Amino acid sequence: MPQNSDIGRVEIMETRVTRLLGIKYPIIQGGMAWVANAELAANVSKAGGFGFIGAANAPAEWVRGEIERARQITDKPFGVNVMLLSEHADEVAQVVAEEKVSAVSTGAGNPGKYMKMWKDAGIKVMPVVASVALAKLMERAGADMVIAEGMESGGHIGEQTTMTLVPQVVDAVDIPVVAAGGIADARGLCAAFMLGAEAVQMGTRFVVAKESTVHKQYKERVISARDIDSVVTGRSTGHPVRSLRNEMTRQYLEMEKQNVSFEELEHLTLGALRKAVVDGDVKMGTVMAGQIAGLIKKEQTCEEIITEIMDKAEELLKLNA
Repeated sequence: MPQNSDIGRVEIMETRVTRLLGIKYPIIQGGMAWVANAELAANVSKAGGFGFIGAANAPAEWVRGEIERARQITDKPFGVNVMLLSEHADEVAQVVAEEKVSAVSTGAGNPGKYMKMWKDAGIKVMPVVASVALAKLMERAGADMVIAEGMESGGHIGEQTTMTLVPQVVDAVDIPVVAAGGIADARGLCAAFMLGAEAVQMGTRFVVAKESTVHKQYKERVISARDIDSVVTGRSTGHPVRSLRNEMTRQYLEMEKQNVSFEELEHLTLGALRKAVVDGDVKMGTVMAGQIAGLIKKEQTCEEIITEIMDKAEELLKLNA
């Protein structure tokens, strides 16, 4: 039998998103490149949230292998994040349909051409959007929900903040909205609900999960981050990226001031995310993290993270009921 506190949390937090995804809690783990592998995604799902495997620029068979590995860890639903700019996007999209994962999230483009294939396979589609216009386009294309991601998030970002983007997207579409960007605890979850969201997506908080296989030095850099430690590079190229300050970002920003070529900037960051995540190079690697990194102070299991957030959220929502 579930504990009374579990019953209370479910009653408070059951939404269209939790029902569509078949999950206990409205907490979704972002499909972060090089970070969100089968182990992390499966353990988030085991804990009652929804985990995503980040396909990034990986080949289709790697994605298939991660799906199989996640299924060995949990029988709970999980999904795959497809980066539409990847050279392997077509093959990955096909594998996702063949494997019939529970949901697909997408970034860096319009997933319209894959929508029917995924829907026919019974897969829920939830694109990441950074504007009202894109959210409306995705609703017309058949998306089951959208993830409205503000510029506080780590990695590739848009221009609107979560606080301004989420309510405008909620007002513009009839499908459920997931809030992302700058959310790492119960206060962020409750704030997102007040804005009209029906779930939250978190990335940076799960980077430091014990089940996350990122290098120890990457985790330590996130845990030691201050509120002012994130910076945006690449605005001059039209591809802004948020990461934590280090020697690489210092050089990049200086090169941008000097109006160096796009090719030179690309060369500086070539393989930089892998350097940080896999090799632990937090000086010249790209340590992607959101502005909320300054709030994260310890490594915990996925279950501890989700339980802590849900316990506190229940308290906060009851206080304001």
